[in-house]
Amino acid sequence: MAGTTATSYTDKVLVSGEVAEFSPAVIDEMKAHVAKYPADRSRSALIPLLFVVQRERGGWLDNPGINFLAQFLNLEVTDVWETATFYSMFNLRPVGRHHIQICKTLSCKIMGEPEITDHICTKLGIHPGETTEDGKYTVTMVECLGSCGTAPMMQIGFDYHEDLTVEKVDKILADCK
Repeated sequence: MAGTTATSYTDKVLVSGEVAEFSPAVIDEMKAHVAKYPADRSRSALIPLLFVVQRERGGWLDNPGINFLAQFLNLEVTDVWETATFYSMFNLRPVGRHHIQICKTLSCKIMGEPEITDHICTKLGIHPGETTEDGKYTVTMVECLGSCGTAPMMQIGFDYHEDLTVEKVDKILADCK
């Protein structure tokens, strides 16, 4: 990307002056989210709007999308990035069609996460943080997904998969289209 540079705080974020464009239907959807909050509290719509931008930008948040939101909400670009970089549910680089997020915290680790992670990565031929060559899968290790009683677990898209075993993982991956 010409005119883009990696920031000093992460190699995942590229900064440019480009501003994304969205269809009138998407703009209307964004306006509907903003309308849920008092006029002087439009920033409260930031998280739902980040989800919209992520969906519309191919599953990740790029700088043009962030720049659009900053202008749309009359915020500083850094204010938008602060939120986007805080939550693991926002992707700061392209991800595969099936984004597999594996919980790496204590309950999952004790209940078998390392075996599940090794199995998934071996089966897909990638390591955590990587995407398969065909762009179908990305594996990411994430902090607690709030399902400690059903550990180990992972999330694919918005779907939770709990009480994982190698056999369950194989079926889940086979069902990914």
